[in-house]
Amino acid sequence: MNKVLHISASPRGEASESLRIAQEFLDAYREVNPGDEIEHWDLWDGSLPDFAAGARAKMTVFGGGEPQGEEGDAWAAARRVFERFDSADRLLFSVPMWNSSVPYVLKQFIDVVSQPGWVFGVDVETGYQHLLAGRGKKAATVYTSAVWAPGIAPEFGSDFHSSYFSDWLRWTGITDLREVRFHPTLTGDADAERRRAHAQARELGKSF
Repeated sequence: MNKVLHISASPRGEASESLRIAQEFLDAYREVNPGDEIEHWDLWDGSLPDFAAGARAKMTVFGGGEPQGEEGDAWAAARRVFERFDSADRLLFSVPMWNSSVPYVLKQFIDVVSQPGWVFGVDVETGYQHLLAGRGKKAATVYTSAVWAPGIAPEFGSDFHSSYFSDWLRWTGITDLREVRFHPTLTGDADAERRRAHAQARELGKSF
């Protein structure tokens, strides 16, 4: 039995296009894999810890030390977030575009879990080591935007959104990646694009 963890970065609830598409994906997955566990993690639910002391703890770990006191508490809180993330075999992310990039709560999640010895190692000669590699993990991402779209003029924005997030996933060692996109633009046929994205989500969900 596999576990699917849906990590959502949209605060818009039922009005969210990315969450609607993700639900299509999960419904199709559940039809094919009725025995698998599916968990939803809303990153806006307050479960992500502040990482000011954690950043100091990270540098303590880099220096070969053991975080203590406030740093130790922050490091333990970050570890709990990482373990929840790492508990899943299958990861689904719903990621709307905010100002050409990802919502800040998703960046907070990335900064909390991306720690030495958990997600990455560093070798002075070969560079980064991708510690989630070779563990059979898969990730699917729903990317949505209302103005920017592939091939559109630069006056309508840039993609530091999927480019950044997909690169982060590969950096962790997760390279089995799938994606669904919904980019209707300001003048496009939103209904047709929505139907296409929902159909794609269902197909990917069945084979995830």
